[in-house]
Amino acid sequence: MKKWKKIVLGVGLVVALGAIVLVSVYRANKDVVVVQTAKVVRQDLTSLVTASGEVRPREYTNVLGEGFGKITEIVVKEGDYVKRGDVLLKLESIQPAADVLAQQANLSAMQSGIQSAEANDRSAQADVNARKADLERTKLDWERGQELYKQGLIPKQDFDTRKAAYDGAAAAFAAAEARVQQARAQSEQSRYQHAQSQAVLTHTSDVLRKTTYRAPIDGLVTYIAVRVGENVVPGIQNSPGSYLMTISDMSVVTAEVKVDETDITNVRNSQPADVTIDAIPGKVFPGHVTEVGNQAILRTSGLATTQTTANTQEARDFKVVVTIDNPPPGLRPGLSSTAKIKTAQKKDVLQIPIQALAVRTVKELQEAQKKGEEGITLAANKPDASPLSSKDEIQGVFVVRGKKAVFIPVQTGITGVTDIEVASGLKEGDEIIIGSYKALRTLRPGAPIKVDNVTPKKEEEKS
Repeated sequence: MKKWKKIVLGVGLVVALGAIVLVSVYRANKDVVVVQTAKVVRQDLTSLVTASGEVRPREYTNVLGEGFGKITEIVVKEGDYVKRGDVLLKLESIQPAADVLAQQANLSAMQSGIQSAEANDRSAQADVNARKADLERTKLDWERGQELYKQGLIPKQDFDTRKAAYDGAAAAFAAAEARVQQARAQSEQSRYQHAQSQAVLTHTSDVLRKTTYRAPIDGLVTYIAVRVGENVVPGIQNSPGSYLMTISDMSVVTAEVKVDETDITNVRNSQPADVTIDAIPGKVFPGHVTEVGNQAILRTSGLATTQTTANTQEARDFKVVVTIDNPPPGLRPGLSSTAKIKTAQKKDVLQIPIQALAVRTVKELQEAQKKGEEGITLAANKPDASPLSSKDEIQGVFVVRGKKAVFIPVQTGITGVTDIEVASGLKEGDEIIIGSYKALRTLRPGAPIKVDNVTPKKEEEKS
């Protein structure tokens, strides 16, 4: 055989052997899934609810307009500390002050009228007493005259004179009693008029009072919304009065945050929390939950669900107030803040990365059982022992057994930031599949796998 034929034959054999090897390797790795794994560990775990909001004092008040008028003086400025009762600003008060003076004078006149009416009442009462005495005297004289006239000791003219005197005294007594009633009525009328004038004076005094605004609480003047010369109007139905300024008591500072409706059931009063403030980076301030809202708030509009009649599927939040235990000086209302509320904490529990959890249908698991795959217990996620349908889903993780991915149903507990508690189904040290996301999404129970935990290198940035 010629030399070149031997060379060609040798090359052909090498190519054929290479092809056979490549085909064998391809078939062996055709269904192998490359995955990343981690160990089941036992550590402390804390469940957190994270929510954003803003810094607010626990006690603050918005000073609103209570009466009409032009601002003539603003006594305070932003940043001033005021005590309850201190003057904040003044309105033009010429007309209200004049009304008060006029009403005070009218009230004094009414008081004099009461005194005069009471004097008339006393005079009328004295006249009644006098008329009553005359009536008693003329009655006795007439009664004696009746006896004397029956005995014929006095003439008829004398008897008639005595009777006329008695009748006149009775009429005078009745007239005196009527004058007493009239005097008392006049006295009561004077008192009513005095009370009415007193009420008018109270009204005018209140109008005058509303021209001078005083601090309702101790605190810091954090915002002034008006200037000298502007007009103030009071609130009416469904419309608040002019907004003048805000006074905040910064001795107790809170972070008012909005918690998603899916997390609010885990939040309770007195739970500890860590608060961060965007204006003070790098620092964490401890606090605790002091208020948990009971009314859902629409996320975009900020309205309570009871304030709207529209049936919307918009996301909802609940207001939660976290009191900062030791607030730093210089905090201002409205600063952006984030609260991490510790809703649960457990010591030395089994935990796995959250992304390791997978969900498979009963139908998929039953098919894997028919193929003889191990570790599958379909009732693991059915504590009520109700019958399973093929469409039911089972929560579990994929455990590495040999070179296969075995699906193990698990029961979970509290959830941390990146990890979740495993209550049953796994033991410490088990190797579980945690990635990639694409692999976990499509991984079949019992599928062959290849573990590759090498951290991929970051691509160098192009210059």
